[in-house]
Amino acid sequence: MIKDITIGQYFPGTSPIHKLDPRLKLILTFAYILTVFFCKNFVSLAIISAVLLVTVLISKISAKMLLKSLKPIIVIVILTSLLQILYTDDGTVLLEWWKIKITSGGLYMAFFTTVRIILLVAASSMLTYTTSPTLLTDAIERIFSPLKVLKINVHSIAMMMTIALRFIPTLIDEVDKIMAAQKARGAELDTGNILERGKAMVPIFVPLFINSFTRAYDLAFAMECRCYRGGEGRTSLRVMKLRARDYITTGIFALCLVAIILANHFLPAVI
Repeated sequence: MIKDITIGQYFPGTSPIHKLDPRLKLILTFAYILTVFFCKNFVSLAIISAVLLVTVLISKISAKMLLKSLKPIIVIVILTSLLQILYTDDGTVLLEWWKIKITSGGLYMAFFTTVRIILLVAASSMLTYTTSPTLLTDAIERIFSPLKVLKINVHSIAMMMTIALRFIPTLIDEVDKIMAAQKARGAELDTGNILERGKAMVPIFVPLFINSFTRAYDLAFAMECRCYRGGEGRTSLRVMKLRARDYITTGIFALCLVAIILANHFLPAVI
């Protein structure tokens, strides 16, 4: 399960999605996440799902890799769906036994919730899959640059966010190595009750924290050796400019957004 967490990883490529302006990708990702919650019927949900599917196909990101990023949330998806089925009383009663009542409204809510969670995770993963950490840092800094008027150090915030995102795969690999080493020493990490498993995780977290602090110190020392002084007076190697493909992508997304609004307005809402 640890190896299945792929968030924060970047897969180099030359697809049109990789070449999009990182600022636009950030904005469109947030817009996509908000739009997912505005879908009220199957047509609007199908449109927003098709947008993600086309994006994945154009980016040439492996479907296996995208599905791999969804594996860690399977338990959350199943639990959320069951809660929606059991605690939603709207619609026609399909099954009633003792205190359990399953209605059509509950099934619709469970379906919409499941699809929404999958779309949110997949869209967020696509952002990191197709955008390098350096470009992501520059994009965050450029987007939130107006906050500099309020004396907020935008560059430091963007740098911290990107470094944290970048080291997620590194920490995952570290956990996997430590668990393998502990199992080789006879540690039983997969047996026993919850308390026993919790105690068995202590020998994993201690070296993990030590290695994390050591890595953070080495990174800070390396940045100081390279005379890193933050964003003041710093220039970017790559100048970000919106190109024709960025405007075309924005226009296509805007048309999809209009189609979703029309579907929500003229078609009956399911939830």
